Amino acid sequence: MGIRDFLKEYFNGFWDYETPKMMVIKNRPLGVIYRAVQFLVITYFIWYVFISQKAYQQSETHPESSVYTLIKGKAEHGDDVLDNVEYAHPPEGVDVISATLRREFTYDQRQGTCPEHFSVDNANCTTDSDCLPGLPNFDSHGIRTGRCIQYHNHPFKTCEIKAWCPIEEYAVVREPPLVQAINFTVFIRNSIHFPKFKVPPGMKTKKYLKRCHYHEETAPYCPNFRLGYIANQARENFTELCRTGGVIGVFINWDCNLDLDPSHCKPTYTFRRLDLRKDLADSGYYYRFAKYYDKNGVESRTLIKAYGIRLDIIVHGQAGKFSVIPTIISTVTALTSVGICSIICDWIMLTFIDKNEVYSERKFDEVSKKVSTIFISYGSNHSDLSDGVPL
Repeated sequence: MGIRDFLKEYFNGFWDYETPKMMVIKNRPLGVIYRAVQFLVITYFIWYVFISQKAYQQSETHPESSVYTLIKGKAEHGDDVLDNVEYAHPPEGVDVISATLRREFTYDQRQGTCPEHFSVDNANCTTDSDCLPGLPNFDSHGIRTGRCIQYHNHPFKTCEIKAWCPIEEYAVVREPPLVQAINFTVFIRNSIHFPKFKVPPGMKTKKYLKRCHYHEETAPYCPNFRLGYIANQARENFTELCRTGGVIGVFINWDCNLDLDPSHCKPTYTFRRLDLRKDLADSGYYYRFAKYYDKNGVESRTLIKAYGIRLDIIVHGQAGKFSVIPTIISTVTALTSVGICSIICDWIMLTFIDKNEVYSERKFDEVSKKVSTIFISYGSNHSDLSDGVPL
């Protein structure tokens, strides 16, 4: 067949009209397969679309949310008693709050010159020519003066810098960790609203919130968490967190079915470590701040390096409520998908079942104005085939 004949046949066939032909196949195995596939398809759509995915509901996935956090507790630390003003930063937070677990102090720092720490790159020297003046370094504690001086009482030399002296690594004083912080209470108040439905979730009274502690089953609304509980749920060792610090994400998820009473809309909490793991050199969480004062007419400061747990509160939410339009769309989709049953059974009938040539001949007919006898022999477009001789 040449290209011209092929194009002609394609063109003529393009204008053909196809219509389904009804056939009754009286074959018990094929009928069982057809009904079984129908049952499976309908069951799947009822369970997955209507029960699991709740496709009959209108949904809202961008709730309006606000977070208020507070850390409460008292702890003895040496001869002192610490409260939340000492260890919570900020004392009243929003979606981020941290608790100080360990501190390092560098006392009586003043503006002046002193030797750079030997651990800084290119800080070690033998002559002044090894220390280019004014050359900064990412890890440097100050600006180089261009002199090479003895490193305090040690036999080696390092480059001199202009900075707050003495530098931290040389004069730091480390405090023991605040181990009693494991029993501190973290209060996380999360207010959420779904604007599409204008229905806020149910909340508990102020009296209840003061005396409760969170439990997934018995107290799911309670926003009070032990700091040790948060670390444990994040699968972190609290003693290790006291040493290095860390960032833990508190994920609050609201999944609300507003076809029920709003009191059934309750949050679920998950906890996960967000910063780099403790086995890496730059892992953990810490920050520095200073307390300035005047000593003998000279401005001085105490540098404090604080290690702690930072909590990042991340809120997600979704809500659904019955709506006619999604229900109609999902129902039509489910009914349309039942048509796959006929496709599967047609394929089995034409491929595997005996007398498939007979089925094929009765399944496909070509009708044109030139062949009118087909209507006489068939009588109509409805055929009935049984396991015996075709009717």
